[in-house]
Order: sequence, then structure tokens, then C-alpha cells
Amino acid sequence: MLARLFELNTSDPEKYICIMGNHEKMMLEFIDDPLGRGARWLVNGGSDTLKSYGVAGLKARANAEDALDAADALEAAMPKGLQAWMRDLPAIWSSGNVHCVHAALDPNKPISGQREEVMLWGHRDFIKVPRSDGECVVFGHVIVPKPDVRDGRIAVDTGAYKSGALTAVYVSAEGWQFLSGSRAYGAKQ
Repeated sequence: MLARLFELNTSDPEKYICIMGNHEKMMLEFIDDPLGRGARWLVNGGSDTLKSYGVAGLKARANAEDALDAADALEAAMPKGLQAWMRDLPAIWSSGNVHCVHAALDPNKPISGQREEVMLWGHRDFIKVPRSDGECVVFGHVIVPKPDVRDGRIAVDTGAYKSGALTAVYVSAEGWQFLSGSRAYGAKQ
């Protein structure tokens, strides 16, 4: 899937926009520091991702030599340009008052004052405190039973890896519409 997004985004970057997520960040940390910060990636989907690149047999609590070898093998197996593309992914994409991030924005700070860590991992007040500035945040990271819109937030993570339901939202000046697979959930102005 990552290679497909890379292909789409690099072939038509105006049409296909990608942002950094926490799993991409962890994958890069694994490549850079497999024994330190990168080790958490193995227990958060990294082992399955390694297998998808043909790097099998690495356990979540790998020894140093195996982890270093796996990081090297992953780099070698990645399509040319993919790693550089991932490193350049923005943590936020905005159009007008709509802002897309992986996890959250701090509702008490302006959009321009957000930290990357919050955009990738979340913020304790994000769900509890509605935005009061008229800005709208489209986010994933936290699995919801169905897509939802409220208090300046649009939640789209319906847990595709578990549920099989990949959800997206189409936002325009006229309103929004959730899409899951090939069916629409409905529109609201």
C-alpha cells in the first residue's frame, strides 16, 4: 500500500496528497535507529511490514544484530525514492479552514503553532475541547465504529486493518460526504 501511495503521489501530487503518520515515522526511526527509538515499530505493525518487504523472521524483541540486519534489508528492499519521499511527507495538509493530520491538533493553539508530535500521536484535549476558531480537522489514528463529524473534527479511521472498512471523506464548500469502499455514508452541509 505504501508503494502505491508513493506512486500515486509522485505521478500526480495535486490530485493525490499524502501526509506523515505515526507508523511512517516509526518505520523511518527503525531504519535510522533499529535498537533505540525504532524498536517500538516492531510491535506496532513493523514485523508485518518487514514481512511484506520479504524480511521475515524478526521478532518484536530482536537482538541487536538481527535488528540491524533487518533495517539494512528493509532499506535495500524499498523501491527507489520511497524512503526519501517518506522523509519529505508533511505532517499537515490544509485547504482553506480544513486541515488534515494523522492524529490530532492541539485545540488551544492556532494551526500555525502546532507541534509535529501532536499531529502524529495526538493530544489529550483534542477530543474533549471543541475548536473555537472555525477551523476543521480531518484525522485518523483513533479507530471509530463509524465516521463522525462534530465540534470542528472529522474522524475517518474505521480500522481498515481490522474491519476491512477503509473510510475517506470528501470535503467541499457545499459540505462533506463519507466514502467507504464504493458506497457513500451520506452528506451533510
